Amino acid sequence: MQKLTNKEEEIMHILWKLEKAFVKDVIAEIKDEKPHYNTLSTIIRNLEEKGYVSYNAFGKTHQYFPIISKEAYKKRYMNTAIEHYFNNSYKNVVSFFAKEEKISVDELKEIIALIEKKK
Repeated sequence: MQKLTNKEEEIMHILWKLEKAFVKDVIAEIKDEKPHYNTLSTIIRNLEEKGYVSYNAFGKTHQYFPIISKEAYKKRYMNTAIEHYFNNSYKNVVSFFAKEEKISVDELKEIIALIEKKK
């Protein structure tokens, strides 16, 4: 699974949400500055070449759909981030968020309860 650019990832989130979409549908979902139709079409074709999307042809137009699930991408992305930034340690991940005050004691207790439940 090739790494996506930020723009490609943004487009994938839209395709995951819509499930099937024409380029015009994707443009309509973009919140910030909307790219030119041809630019977006090129980005989506790049996603196709990377194996993230496929399409159904309707004459000269294409309806695109994801072939990599959001869950599969998330798993790969998180595993890579944990490997590169946290030395393959989930403890380091949780410690990082605790130090940054991004996770509360109550949330940590919920995580512990989930872990204990699986034993």
